[in-house]
This record gives sequence, structure tokens and C-alpha cells, in this order.
Amino acid sequence: MVYAIVKAGGRQEKVSVGDVVVVDRLSGDAGESIELPALLLVDGEQVTTDAEKLAKVKVTAEIVRDEKGPKIIILKYKNKTGYRKRQGHRQKLTRLKVTGIK
Repeated sequence: MVYAIVKAGGRQEKVSVGDVVVVDRLSGDAGESIELPALLLVDGEQVTTDAEKLAKVKVTAEIVRDEKGPKIIILKYKNKTGYRKRQGHRQKLTRLKVTGIK
């Protein structure tokens, strides 16, 4: 089984060909192909961590669509002062499908 650890959207993700991964928003339209930097490559029993060899490795992915994460509600409250502040947040995400590891 071939898989790679890639850096995508500020996090590290374990991916293999055909996987669908959700990462922080990346620039690009749906259907575009992007290349992700590999940090580690496992090819059968051989593990590659050398930076020079990893520079030759290409992990390609296709942008499926842009999404929004679940709504998070932030509530600030101070007792006896009447201070209440309510704020919401939805993280912008991108769904990727890994198309190749070479």
C-alpha cells in the first residue's frame, strides 16, 4: 500500500490515491489540479523521509468543491455588569480528491 503524509492547509494529512480530504480553504476553482508537498512517503515496506528524494515526489489532488465547516458559537459573559457578547464562526474549507502519488 502506497501512502504519503502531505502538508495541506496548515495541517498534515495521511493520503493515498482516491482519498477525499477536507483541508483549510485553498485558492482555486472546482476541477483544478494542485500539487501538495510530501513530508513522508511509504511505498510498500520502504519509508522515505529524505528531503532530496521527497522533492522529486509529486502528490497531485483535484479540488472537488469549497465548503463551510460547522457553525461555532462564541459567547462572552461577565457577571453583574450586563455584558454579553455572542459571535458565530464558520471555517472556510476545501474538499480535495487525491489523484496520484509519483
